[in-house]
This record gives sequence, C-alpha cells and structure tokens, in this order.
Amino acid sequence: MSSLVTLLQRIEAEAQLGNMGVDQAVYEEAGRRVTEPVLLGSGSVSAQVGIFGRDPGRTEIELNEPFIGKGGQLVRAGLYRAACGGELPDLATSVAVGSQVFWANTVPYKPIGNKAWSVKVKRRFVPFIRELLVEHWQGHELITLGNVAFDWFRLAAPELKTQLREFWSSEERYSSSLEICLQGKSIRLHPLPHPSPLNAKWYPQFPALLDARLAQLKWTGT
Repeated sequence: MSSLVTLLQRIEAEAQLGNMGVDQAVYEEAGRRVTEPVLLGSGSVSAQVGIFGRDPGRTEIELNEPFIGKGGQLVRAGLYRAACGGELPDLATSVAVGSQVFWANTVPYKPIGNKAWSVKVKRRFVPFIRELLVEHWQGHELITLGNVAFDWFRLAAPELKTQLREFWSSEERYSSSLEICLQGKSIRLHPLPHPSPLNAKWYPQFPALLDARLAQLKWTGT
C-alpha cells in the first residue's frame, strides 16, 4: 500500500496532464495550484463513518477543506447535532466536528461552473479514489450524497452495476442501506440526496434524512 503522501502526488500528476476543465480562476484567486487536490482536509482515515460527495466548490478550494461550503455545512450541522445537540456555532467548530468522520469526493477538483465532471474525467481518478476508500480509509459505513456519488461505484466496480441500479430504483433508497464488496473490502452504502438548494424536492428534507442516517449508524462523534 502506498502512503497518503504518495497517493496525493499521483493524483496531482494525473491532474497535470490537463484536459479536464478545472476552474482555474478560483484556484488562482485562492493562491493555490490548479493541480492541488482537495482530499481529506481535517477528515480522519480511522473514522468508521465516511461522507462521499461529488466534487469541491469555491469555499473548499479557498480553505483546502472538503465539504465546507453551503452544502457541506448542512452535513456538518447534522454531525454537530448528533454529537452535541443544538445549532452549529461557527466555522472552527464545523471543522472540528468534521475531523471525526472521513471525507472523499469522486474527483478532488472543482469543475468550471460547478457542473458535474464528465464520465471521462471521473474515470481518470477512479483508481486513486478507490485506493483511498479501500486501502487507506479504515471505516466501512459510507454516506453518499446524491446520485453522482452513488453512481461512482458503477465506474469503480462494473460488476456491481445491476445491484446498484436495483437498489437505487427503490423508493426506500434514502432510508435503507446496501452492502457492497469493493476490491475485497466490505463497504455499506447509505445514500442521501445531494444537499443543494437546487435540489428542490429533497433539500428541505435533507437535515431530517441525515439525522436519521446518523441515528441508524449510532454516530455521536466519539
């Protein structure tokens, strides 16, 4: 198994090949290399529970911290409710509570216009993210945010396509779970909607759905 440092270097080397559509202006404004991935941030590879999303946004690039923008703050607020009760007080506390879970995205770079990455680009980073999940993350419970994050597993493990499609077609997909085997590692997927205001149908329900997921997992941040 390679080290996390080596993994980061390999991810950056792939990004240096270009032909992606990274939002270069945002990286330049933040004073960061356009090939610098937003990977773990304060997240912990030893955490049993992980959060898996699509890709970082502007705030994530600025702070080099995953899931710290508007959508990510909804997730972190849920973590704080489960761990401490009440409302998330400030950014520092948001980062602190986030250190008690594992974070990952399908592609650790911000696309132009926050549009979803093409399948071609996602495929380029599948080997690295799969290695991160299988070889470095020590947990087994993964909350996926939105259909793009869930569908990533079809790219990472084509043999799971039928199993994943059948599960996703269920009306209970946001309350039930699916255990898969990813390169010999057992991972249990707990899908949730993407926490975006543009997701008009599910956005108002997201906090309650997240609370229910964390309760199912008995996650209290300890």
